[in-house]
Amino acid sequence: MTKLATTLKPPLLCGQSEQEKRAHIKAYFNNSWAQYESLFSNINNDDAFYIKAEKLRHPLVFYFGHTATFYINKLILGKYIESRINPHLESICAVGVDEMSWDDLNSENYDWPAIDEVRAYRNQVNELINGIIDAMPLSLPITQDSLAWIILMGIEHERIHLETSSVIIRMLDLAHLTPVEGWQACTESGAAPTNTLVAQTGRTVQLGKPDSNATYGWDNEYGDKQVKVDDFAASQYLVSNQEFLAFVEAGGYLATQYWTEEGQQWLASMKPQLPRFWFKRDGQLYQRNLLGEMLLPLNWPVEVNYLEAKAFCNWLAQETGRLIRLPTEAEWQLLRETQPQDLTTWSEAPGNTNLEFFASSCPVNRFETNGVFDVLGNAWQWTETPIDGFAGFKVHPLYDDFSTPTFDGKHNLIKGGSWISTGNEAVMHSRYAFRRHFFQHAGFRYIESTSAKVPLDPVASYEMDANIANELAKHYGQPLGQFDNSLVSAVTTAMAQLVGHSFEQKRALDIGCSVGRGSFELARYFDKVDGIDFTARNISHALAFKEGQLLRYATPIEGQLVDFFEVSASQLGLAELTDKVDFYQGDGHNLKPQFSGYDLIFCNLVLSHVYDPAAFLTALSERLNPKGILVLNNDYQWHVSITQPTKWLGGFKVNGENFTGRDGLNQQLKSQFTLLTETNVNQAMQLNLRQTVLTQSELTIWQRKQ
Repeated sequence: MTKLATTLKPPLLCGQSEQEKRAHIKAYFNNSWAQYESLFSNINNDDAFYIKAEKLRHPLVFYFGHTATFYINKLILGKYIESRINPHLESICAVGVDEMSWDDLNSENYDWPAIDEVRAYRNQVNELINGIIDAMPLSLPITQDSLAWIILMGIEHERIHLETSSVIIRMLDLAHLTPVEGWQACTESGAAPTNTLVAQTGRTVQLGKPDSNATYGWDNEYGDKQVKVDDFAASQYLVSNQEFLAFVEAGGYLATQYWTEEGQQWLASMKPQLPRFWFKRDGQLYQRNLLGEMLLPLNWPVEVNYLEAKAFCNWLAQETGRLIRLPTEAEWQLLRETQPQDLTTWSEAPGNTNLEFFASSCPVNRFETNGVFDVLGNAWQWTETPIDGFAGFKVHPLYDDFSTPTFDGKHNLIKGGSWISTGNEAVMHSRYAFRRHFFQHAGFRYIESTSAKVPLDPVASYEMDANIANELAKHYGQPLGQFDNSLVSAVTTAMAQLVGHSFEQKRALDIGCSVGRGSFELARYFDKVDGIDFTARNISHALAFKEGQLLRYATPIEGQLVDFFEVSASQLGLAELTDKVDFYQGDGHNLKPQFSGYDLIFCNLVLSHVYDPAAFLTALSERLNPKGILVLNNDYQWHVSITQPTKWLGGFKVNGENFTGRDGLNQQLKSQFTLLTETNVNQAMQLNLRQTVLTQSELTIWQRKQ
């Protein structure tokens, strides 16, 4: 078996000799750099760099410059260097690798540099990084706050794009490519073996890369999650071209019943008839590889997106009457752990990976582990699991958008690596995910499950809207300076004033509950709490928190910069209270009949945010039990955009004298309520890193007369 050019293994973070570690890092950097440039040297004309071979990605000129600009941008951000090399190039090639909301893939908005300019720039960056590696302080083990970690980050980032760029090059017309040494494809092909199912014994699987692991890791890999995996049977081989061909010939691309709703939308839009890298010529099927084409190799793994893989599994399930589906991340990890070797420990790869054998896939029956083939390598394997962070997830401050934009339920994990996966991509704990309609060098294997339900946890994505994120921080974040958490403070202050008061039904209503913290705090005192808010997006966060999901939000720092946080009910000591609380969307002016019979109604900074405060108060009074308590925490800051001045309770002149919101409140409630007590509550809300709003609200407690 002919081997390709040597791909160095990543340096361990630990060691005894700083000199040897520095030399290894430098060699690893230059090996990665050379492989990247070697890949692009297969392009035989500069014009091809500007062709948009994949409409969901930038032209190749972006990627050629991107990995070099990454080093400079991160070193500037970390204050390790002061000066840029090429500000224009470092801006234009900075971001834009996926069709995320913060990306702009319209090439008309880009003034792409000349390729010679990019080549010269890459030479400058290469010289700079080599100099930094020679001179940087280095202590072992390497930690995430060290300059060496940032260098490794840049190297592993380039290794990711070695693969993603190869996918785009694979989409270029062959006229633009002339193969160079070191990128030889496999030439062996034939009939595929018959796929069978191999029984796997379930157990509890530990997910998450330990902090003690000695290889570089991305933020989403760390943390901790235990998953109980039931018994299942896994396909012996990756699904081959031949096996998938049966689906194609059965009309699989026309039979919408096999496709998810998202898959049906993709079918309608793209109208595929074959996998992306298959094509027909003169009545025969061919496959396009990186730098050439061949008659369809029936015994190679098929390469498809998640939507196609899912449809195949649904078709096969119907054909066989068995519970066939894609594996979850935990099920795949159970398979992976049958192969104890990892990139840093093997002498030869136990699969077609790390560019050790071919610059292409190869037959699916070549690399076997305990009766299952291609546990790692050959082609990435789609899973059913949308990517999410594990408990304890923390972003690296210099790369806070590596993972978080993908925590949206729309990016599914691919596992195992492909023939071109190197570095971090090839280690056991690697976690990468792509949009379900994207193409990589990715295929799949299927499993037979004991249950029709896929054992998946919901994805807790980051709230990026500044207003809602700040509201989440106000409710669930840490106290700001001398000010306690505002919702905790408001509830505890109110309840301290009601010590000794008897609540017959033990039921409370948190009206205008926003994202829910007040409702949970009320559950410390009541058996049943209803939280109601007009905004569905607020309620969705409150419900997610109640259901045990992590709340994740990104609060503004300045400009487009944000800080990421996550919090759970257990962290705040609320996990035992969540069953007492329910959340609903509703308008406090006109609640449904079932929302009545409350011993206490809590209304925090809501009165000046409703369109008719007087009618709102009247409606609330009807929902209280006789002798029930109404807690109003008000700032009396009326907003014309919400409440017309004619509806304000105060804040104007009456007969030439000031008439305040408190005056209007007294007038509105005095016939039905008795004022028990009043006090001031200080509440702080951070708008960004340097702006915090302090509100001194007035908390009044009223008792319904009868």
